[in-house]
Amino acid sequence: MKRVITSLSAWILMALMAVSVQAQIDMPAPSPAAKVEQTVGLTDVSVMYSRPGVKGRTVFGDLVPFDKVWRTGANSSTQITFSDDVKFGGKDVKAGTYALYSIPTASEWTFMLYSDLKLGGNVAKYEEANEVVRFTVPSKKLPMSVESMMFMFDDLTDNSATLTLAWESTMVTIDIETEVDSRVMKQIESTMAGPGYYPYFQAATYYYNTDRDLDKALEWINMSLEQGDRFWVMTMKARILGKKGDTADAIATAKKAKALAEEASNADYVKINSDLIAEWEGM
Repeated sequence: MKRVITSLSAWILMALMAVSVQAQIDMPAPSPAAKVEQTVGLTDVSVMYSRPGVKGRTVFGDLVPFDKVWRTGANSSTQITFSDDVKFGGKDVKAGTYALYSIPTASEWTFMLYSDLKLGGNVAKYEEANEVVRFTVPSKKLPMSVESMMFMFDDLTDNSATLTLAWESTMVTIDIETEVDSRVMKQIESTMAGPGYYPYFQAATYYYNTDRDLDKALEWINMSLEQGDRFWVMTMKARILGKKGDTADAIATAKKAKALAEEASNADYVKINSDLIAEWEGM
């Protein structure tokens, strides 16, 4: 009987130990996970990383040593994903997901896109053979301190943006360029050659924005107006005429667009056309 009790006690103790091992408490991470996303032109770019804090420490040159490979964040590898081929830091990069490593110095940083996404902070096993690209950019001193490391997108254009890393009093910026024009032109050409509804307004607007054939842009915007006198379409016609140098027709068209905007109670386009009229009448 004593042996049975002893065996039972041992079994209960083991069960309690197993439960205690499996039990976990959810707590805030010292370096919380984050994700930033941005559409650049027609390309989606995202960065997944963990955000370490300064927490009263000296970061660059101490916590993050100079002249050594760094995971560019905390915890797992910082990962950057491109939905299409891009230029990153001036280098051609294929669509895909990469780990983002860096080598900080006091005046510049070298960034590397790395094919092994599982290396994390184990930089002793970093192998240059796994690098996809490597480039160097200057660093800048910030006038204030950024407590939690952050990535942000800025300087957006139709086909480019910048990715900035800021932490402590340091900032580094990487240029991103995407291919837009050839993709848009291919869509315009195929759509206009096919049957059905034609996006005349979009095509005319793109030709206007990219300084292409303005006569073709005017032809398309007139075709769009045949589908109805809409104030935003009339405004684009005025702009096309203005860029062509047909100032009198541009003013007359802008006045029509303004009247249509007033009827629609659209104050934004009333002001836009008022400003266009004032600009052209002052020439």
